[in-house]
Amino acid sequence: MSLSISDNLVVSMHYKLTDNEGNVLDDSTGNEPLAYLHGSKNIISGLESALAGKVEGDELQVKVAPKDGYGDVNPELIQTVPMEAFQGVEKVEEGMGFESQTPEGQIQRIVVKKVEGDEITIDGNHPLAGMELNFDVKIVEVREASDEEKEHGHVHGPGGHDH
Repeated sequence: MSLSISDNLVVSMHYKLTDNEGNVLDDSTGNEPLAYLHGSKNIISGLESALAGKVEGDELQVKVAPKDGYGDVNPELIQTVPMEAFQGVEKVEEGMGFESQTPEGQIQRIVVKKVEGDEITIDGNHPLAGMELNFDVKIVEVREASDEEKEHGHVHGPGGHDH
């Protein structure tokens, strides 16, 4: 009897993520399948809710709206800062990514959007914020989570992401 996906089960899946223009943003083909603990918010909510009730071998296509993905673009996270903010960086160029710490101590990824003289426009939004995400998913395995996995809230071992 195959398990249908519900909370506290470990789901392994292959996926391909594309934007609305068909550009591939991420693809697990050729790698280990992605394994996650269902119900623990290990993956974006729009994808997790679409997978509930599915079983091993199922294939599905899921379109996830920004609100159920990485959120809308937050204009407050786009700002212009002086070149001095990048002390120790020899040359700041468009498209460069940096990690900075928020005052709360969280790591925030920042991308340089524009360089004009001494002014740098940076964007702290998730690169997929504001985008509709299209997932092609194939469920590879559904299994019971170990007590340890339930306790820790994520998968251990191959294909799992230890934080």
